[in-house]
Amino acid sequence: MSLKVDIPGWRRLELEHLVLDLNGTLALDGALLPGVREAVEQLGASLSCHLVTADTFGTAGGLLGSHARLALITSGDEIGQKKAIVERMGASKVAALGNGANDAAMLSAAGLGIAVLGAEGAAATALAAADVVVPGPLEALGLLLNPDRLRATLRR
Repeated sequence: MSLKVDIPGWRRLELEHLVLDLNGTLALDGALLPGVREAVEQLGASLSCHLVTADTFGTAGGLLGSHARLALITSGDEIGQKKAIVERMGASKVAALGNGANDAAMLSAAGLGIAVLGAEGAAATALAAADVVVPGPLEALGLLLNPDRLRATLRR
């Protein structure tokens, strides 16, 4: 399982994992945004999907079902925990989505970091750490479902 994308003038991505922040990125107030579950399900055919969250609202377990592995982080050093998850997977093989200040190191470490500017907003540090910034989770997931969009955005 992998997703390979050649970005002219930049690099060849050989992605195997998708690390997804939950609150503010895929969900608002603990509820998945419409269409997210279906898009993650589609991506599961080419990437191993991982939902990384502190589960602030206690809803994470059932949101994506078998379409994503749940990686719970604990209070304290959320930044380091998220980055460590990406690094354990082999950072160059990871696409990561996030919006918060605690996602910046994860986005920077990943082979492809995508910042999501949703209804909750996005931390400036997450935006600066990302390779791509999109207005919502469906656009972020759409980049991976339609890799030509990545080529068009990231080519040098």
